[in-house]
Amino acid sequence: MRVGAIDIGTNSTRYLLADVTREGRVRRVEAALKTTRLGEGIALGRLTEQAMARTAAAAAEFWRRAQTTGAHKIVAFATCALREASNREDFVRLIRQTTGLKLRVLSGEEEAYYTLLGVLTGLKIDSERTVVVDVGGGSTEIIWVEKGRVFTRSLPLGAVRLTAEGGGLPAAEALLRPVGNLVAGRAIIGTGGTITTVAAIALGLTVYSPEKVHGFKIKTEDVAALCRKLLEFSPAARREIPGLQPERADIILAGVQIVVALLSCTGRDGLTVSENDVLYGAAVKAAGAVERKLAY
Repeated sequence: MRVGAIDIGTNSTRYLLADVTREGRVRRVEAALKTTRLGEGIALGRLTEQAMARTAAAAAEFWRRAQTTGAHKIVAFATCALREASNREDFVRLIRQTTGLKLRVLSGEEEAYYTLLGVLTGLKIDSERTVVVDVGGGSTEIIWVEKGRVFTRSLPLGAVRLTAEGGGLPAAEALLRPVGNLVAGRAIIGTGGTITTVAAIALGLTVYSPEKVHGFKIKTEDVAALCRKLLEFSPAARREIPGLQPERADIILAGVQIVVALLSCTGRDGLTVSENDVLYGAAVKAAGAVERKLAY
């Protein structure tokens, strides 16, 4: 089945068109991203009219693309920014008006579970010895499996949120330390825009390549070095770093600080990057494919 999936996040709106087999194998047909910053000003508890308008416009564009490229089913979901917004129903109605889609607002636990499903479509892992971490704009999802049961933590920690709140590395470590102790010793699979960006910078990619980023191993020492470099650079200088999208330059330091804190709290010497994430999990769900049997 050909599925279009639209992920409306705190920092960006992303799109995946994929062919999904009954067994849950996913073949990417096309993918795209627009930095829409739906979570702009979310610290005040409400989405702004401007943020809603530009995000809905991006979602509508992706919806039209999915329609014209033969999607049998199109789904749209939203995460942290919408979970926390007091006026979220206004945005849900706006998406319905512009696309006809019923926007689903995922809970933190659902977002984490979909992320795990997505990772499993792209990497062969021992889930009992692995922890999956998705660093987003507004939240960080941490997922691991014990005896076939999925455990999740959704932390109020993301690149956009940490930038706005200004807590830096100490704040990230304080939030990550308790769950880091629970998953210490496990291999880490990292996904989300911050982590894929760190990989792109480490690879020096002037043109983003999902194939090169997927499965790339990021070393702890390299992330620490990048963090020090970003602290020395002005926001304008950061925009010139190869592999970094200019639109992410203002939040990349906070994102990297989260990754540094994660690796410190778990005592790992690095992590493996997954391009397959919550979008892929949503595509598997939408296609009604046979899922790996996991309880949560």
